[in-house]
Amino acid sequence: MRLGDDTLDHLREVIDEPDLSGTKYRLLETLGQGGMGHVFVAEDTELRRKVALKVLRVGDAQGELVKRMQKEARTAARLEHPGIIPVHDLGLLPDGRVYYVTKLVHGQRLDEFAASTESVAERLRVFLKICEAVSYAHSQGVLHRDVKPANIMVGEFGEVLVLDWGTAGATEPSKGHTAGHGTPGFMSPEQCAGATLDARADVYALGATLYVLLTRDLSLDAARREHLRSLPRPLAGIIRKEQAQDLEQRYGSAKELADDIVRWLDGEPVSAYRETPLEKLARFLNRNRFIVIILLTYMVIRLIFYLALKR
Repeated sequence: MRLGDDTLDHLREVIDEPDLSGTKYRLLETLGQGGMGHVFVAEDTELRRKVALKVLRVGDAQGELVKRMQKEARTAARLEHPGIIPVHDLGLLPDGRVYYVTKLVHGQRLDEFAASTESVAERLRVFLKICEAVSYAHSQGVLHRDVKPANIMVGEFGEVLVLDWGTAGATEPSKGHTAGHGTPGFMSPEQCAGATLDARADVYALGATLYVLLTRDLSLDAARREHLRSLPRPLAGIIRKEQAQDLEQRYGSAKELADDIVRWLDGEPVSAYRETPLEKLARFLNRNRFIVIILLTYMVIRLIFYLALKR
């Protein structure tokens, strides 16, 4: 007898549903599914709070996913930053599968946030929080290696969290990392080639992430040039500098990138774009528009009084 798709899906859910007996957690509901496993909402029965519980999927005969999930949990656990989700626990289920427990965050993926937010300034302020988390990880000697909108959560109260540290590694230049451990379109050329990596690999991924955040275009294809033309030139220049093929032309760190974003938000020139004299004047007038309005108003009033006296 052939089983229907709905029946097969139900069987997969039953098989993947974790046996939490022997732990302090009680299963509540399924939250989602990732590359390595399933994420559930559970209750910590001792602290009486809801948590996210990530469980390794079945079928890891070589143990590679076990090592990767353990590494992900341990890496995230030692990165204590508001922009990195805190890890509460790591362990094994009775069936031998690895699980780890994190704070439960309600919110949107970054691409969903971008689709629902019109303000460019608000989107850029969220991006700055992403840069802060990545920059902090770099300061602790950790590269993320898979920065992308799907790995970033914007919470209900403005918190911004960088998730999925399963591909993370040291920031020191170190050859030998397998090419392709990342996401096409977000991986730097050197990461695609399996070459030496440093902080600039994450900067490249931040560039693709910023592009998606500003244009809402997830395709990352040849149409990117057309979308960049629709952005203010300094912002387009920032994205191009983030994603420069030549490492020496790229931002050296996430902090350098964030500094340029702050300059643009503050109405200052950015390092990634050389302004024309006319653009400098327009930026000056825009930045000082209230003073300009006051001066123009004063001049108009003086002119009115002058004309009145002439009569």
